[in-house]
Amino acid sequence: MSEDWAAVARAINQRLAELDLSQRELIARSQVSKATVREIQHNTAQRRRSDRTLEALSLALDLHAGHLAAVLAGRRPPELGEPVLRGDDDIPGRLAVIEHQLREITDRLNQLSDVNERLDEINANVETMLKHVSNDREMRRR
Repeated sequence: MSEDWAAVARAINQRLAELDLSQRELIARSQVSKATVREIQHNTAQRRRSDRTLEALSLALDLHAGHLAAVLAGRRPPELGEPVLRGDDDIPGRLAVIEHQLREITDRLNQLSDVNERLDEINANVETMLKHVSNDREMRRR
């Protein structure tokens, strides 16, 4: 799979704008050299970087440590709090990812349950109101 350094540059620039950070602040936070940050941010030199460089920039931008590496590879960037997978044979990491996904699914199911309970309450209130309206109409007819 090809590397998309232009996407990394866009992600960095977008995040800098969101956080209202300057390049100088990014350099200070990440401890990545000015030249390297400039090259990546402006996509002027597309070459292999250490995993540590993209991780440091991701963390400095308040993103998941694997965010920019995922953008580079054309994958969905992980959310903050998601475990970091260190490779295909990282069994503990893979299990941590599965556990994280199961927690997310459980949270979503609980939210749906809450919505269903609220809809049941609303439905009961509507039925009560309809009975009152129907009774009022019946009284008026008499």
